[in-house]
Amino acid sequence: MPYRRLPKTDAARLKALETLTENNDVYTVGGRFIDRQLLAKAQKLYAKLSDACGQHQVSMRTQVRYSKRMVDLQHNAMTFISHFLQVLFLAVERGEVGPEEMELYGISPNERVVPYLKTPEALILWGPKVIQGEKNRIKGGGKPILSPPIGAVAAHFDVFKAKYMAQKQYQTKTTEALADIDAIRPQVDEVILQLWNQIEKHFENEPPETKYALCRKYGVVYYYRRHEKHLE
Repeated sequence: MPYRRLPKTDAARLKALETLTENNDVYTVGGRFIDRQLLAKAQKLYAKLSDACGQHQVSMRTQVRYSKRMVDLQHNAMTFISHFLQVLFLAVERGEVGPEEMELYGISPNERVVPYLKTPEALILWGPKVIQGEKNRIKGGGKPILSPPIGAVAAHFDVFKAKYMAQKQYQTKTTEALADIDAIRPQVDEVILQLWNQIEKHFENEPPETKYALCRKYGVVYYYRRHEKHLE
């Protein structure tokens, strides 16, 4: 005997609700054996789940697209900041920049190692420190680093930061859309369970082959165990 199992994926949930709510027989006088309020609730939940899944897919696609662009932008920003700091360290070694001026960049006077810059978060942390530190040193009368100039560093960092912040916004939208889906799922599962119970109750006196066929027509999903012969 086949057994019934509730949908496990959102696509299956939508299909189950769609099969039922778009079945004309449930709206006819003779076929109206499903509670009207339950049917109306199923229609509303279908719309909510469909919209939430659609929003999640759009956000995910946009997030992936931004992620691909971020690879080159992040690499460029990291390269310019790292190169700038290496040249700055050499300037300190040559006596062109005082060790105490390193504090303007958020770096210890005795530090000569480029900080870790291989993550977006690290770049967001160090980019402003390096850019503002160089500007403050120049305002104080220091000679600017020219290879690369801080303007080029700032330009690459600003482009990276803009894309990074945009990506974070889409990540937030994706997370919010997924949270909406998570909130809807238990309601959808409960409604599907109630609907399927009413459907099976209506056809409970039919022969097994006829019962399963009629229930499937209204979206009920049955599975057979491996050792069972499928009923046609």
